[in-house]
Amino acid sequence: MEGPVEKIPEPKDVTYQRPVKLDEALLMSKFGIYNLCLITISGTILAAVLLETLGISYVLPVAECDLLLTTKEKGVLSAISFAGIICSSHLWGFLADTRGRRTVILPTLFLAFAATVLSSFTTSFWLITITRFFTGFFISGSSATIYAYLGEFHAKSNSSRAIMGASFVFGVGCILLPLIAWSVINQEWEFVIPLLDIVYKPWRLFLVVCGLPSLVCALALLYFPESPKFLFSRGHEQETIEIVHKMYRWNTGGKGPKLAFNALLQETEAQQTKIRREEAANSKSVFRLLKQMWQQTAPLFMGSYLKRTTIICVLQFGIYLTSNGMYMFFPEILNRIAEQEDQGVTRMTVCKAVYATQVDLYQPQQRDVNSTAARPEVCHQKLDISAYEHSFILETIYALGFAVIGLIINAVGKLPILVFIFGFCGVCGILLVFIDLPLLAIWFYVILLTCGFCISVVNACTVDLFPTNLRAMAVCISLMFGRLGSVVGANIVGMLLDSHCELTFWISGISLIGCGVLSFFIPNIYKRNASEDRLSVSSR
Repeated sequence: MEGPVEKIPEPKDVTYQRPVKLDEALLMSKFGIYNLCLITISGTILAAVLLETLGISYVLPVAECDLLLTTKEKGVLSAISFAGIICSSHLWGFLADTRGRRTVILPTLFLAFAATVLSSFTTSFWLITITRFFTGFFISGSSATIYAYLGEFHAKSNSSRAIMGASFVFGVGCILLPLIAWSVINQEWEFVIPLLDIVYKPWRLFLVVCGLPSLVCALALLYFPESPKFLFSRGHEQETIEIVHKMYRWNTGGKGPKLAFNALLQETEAQQTKIRREEAANSKSVFRLLKQMWQQTAPLFMGSYLKRTTIICVLQFGIYLTSNGMYMFFPEILNRIAEQEDQGVTRMTVCKAVYATQVDLYQPQQRDVNSTAARPEVCHQKLDISAYEHSFILETIYALGFAVIGLIINAVGKLPILVFIFGFCGVCGILLVFIDLPLLAIWFYVILLTCGFCISVVNACTVDLFPTNLRAMAVCISLMFGRLGSVVGANIVGMLLDSHCELTFWISGISLIGCGVLSFFIPNIYKRNASEDRLSVSSR
């Protein structure tokens, strides 16, 4: 799906025109409003992925009465969006490389929003689970492709600035998540929709609000074309030139001198890769597509790349296991601690607060929605303000921390950063089991969750370890394993929280310390030289 490309009249006042490389043409288009719009859209899409996947953590504590959720089911529901991402990210990445970046991003954003709206009207655990799975399935299309789309509108010298700009917008989205949740969920209104026989409450509206950035970005992208580098690689030279001219017009306000080029020089590319891409784009057979996907993936698990791929995937799995898996129950656990403090309990461990507030009245035989016995004695319609405050602090730490790591990574090196973060967060996770001062325990919990800083550092290692033709697929595969860690982590917490709470923190702490040890075995980790775009912030 390609946007309309504005025809630019041939320049009349240029006496000398020459063919240039696409990178040079993009530099000639300047860096201005067109680029800033793309950066804002890209960053908002990354923030939309965060809202769609992690926003559910604020819904679970207040929706348990309406959906009759057990703690185990909360674990499943908190992880199901990541399961959708895992199932589809490889597919979307392949289609983006063969059919086009915008061709994948645009429809998947609309479909993700539709799935989110449907999930807000569900009345049972299974219905909301299915709709949230499809939300993750479709939102993966934009999250897997947006970095390539944004980067390909910029020359290599500017792509780093563009990606970090989008990462800043993403960081702002992280900070806004708890604020949006507080402003929507903690309202007291409700109304009945007779046709659907549901009571529409603020938590349902919050789900829709989390999906709005997807809709807004999809509408905005209707005014932007396909990636110029992708079009040029497919042989559409004239369309690519017209896009560059349009960028130049936007960035100069139509007041700059005419661009002095009339053709683009073909850039070198491995013939085998080009032939494979053309075959994939023209193939109509599902079997052939699957075979080509395998041909792109298999080299990562062969020869010298096998060890590298294994280490990177295990590290991402371990990081996501805690940073996302434990985060899903962060608002609920804070809510339980606040509940105990309201009753006058001043000294307690996190797990004692969990045990004291657990409610397990949802037995299978009590699943009748109209049965009062199927509902807990106390239904939480709001989250305690401390849950929002500490979530806001956590997201602010993330935004600032990514900036600091970006500044020091080249000077310090990746290994010290990984070992420090893994070790410090792992020790804090273990100490959480023993600390009986609620405020101190909450701060240790926040520190435990900041292990997500390592996601970007491990991505930087991945860029170093793999050649250009395998690099994007290596990042894709490693993040798939990371999101699998989110699914496993959320379900571990859901199954163990009410019965073996301490074990959940032991698992998180020990796994992070193990990741710290494994970091020493990353090939070439001791080298400090770093190329462009080493550190890219990926949505957690």
